[in-house]
Amino acid sequence: MVKNWILALLTAAALTGCGYNDFQRLDEQTKSTWSEVLNQYQRRADLVPNIVATVKGEAAFEQETLTKVVEARAKATALQVTPETLNNPEAFQKFQAAQGELSGALSRLMVVSERYPSLKANQAFGDLRVQLEGTENRITVARNRYIQAVQAYNVLARSFPSNLTAMAFSYSPKPSFTVQNEAAISAPPTVDFNKK
Repeated sequence: MVKNWILALLTAAALTGCGYNDFQRLDEQTKSTWSEVLNQYQRRADLVPNIVATVKGEAAFEQETLTKVVEARAKATALQVTPETLNNPEAFQKFQAAQGELSGALSRLMVVSERYPSLKANQAFGDLRVQLEGTENRITVARNRYIQAVQAYNVLARSFPSNLTAMAFSYSPKPSFTVQNEAAISAPPTVDFNKK
């Protein structure tokens, strides 16, 4: 009887340190934070047609810029993203690249729009621009929360003794967001005060 009690106590102690429940909690946390990232990207994608329609009203506006925005939105929304995307680094990278392309196209659109005083004075465009800026901020917050959730999950998956549980139940580390042009942004900017 004492032997069974000691065996039960040892088994309970061993299971407590295995991290199984922590994996469940952190896996759900990464999924929910990922859902919020997708929610914010969808919000941005929903704004794009309104922005494009407003800008098209400007007769002299650069058609090539608009075309790039529309094409980038089409690519970004064409990707089927599911919670399983988190476990597929290749699909995750494709999604990230498509969203980065849309971000770049929208940035170019906003820069080009500065050259058109009538567009800048358009109240609808101004409102859409504010919404887009707010959405970009929400995307940044959602991505940061996702990065933190993935970090906690990955630390658990790689730490001893929970890494043994990870191997036993196939809990592999999840991909995090990366910077697409890391080499370009890590180079110091060139400052030349002699240019006009």
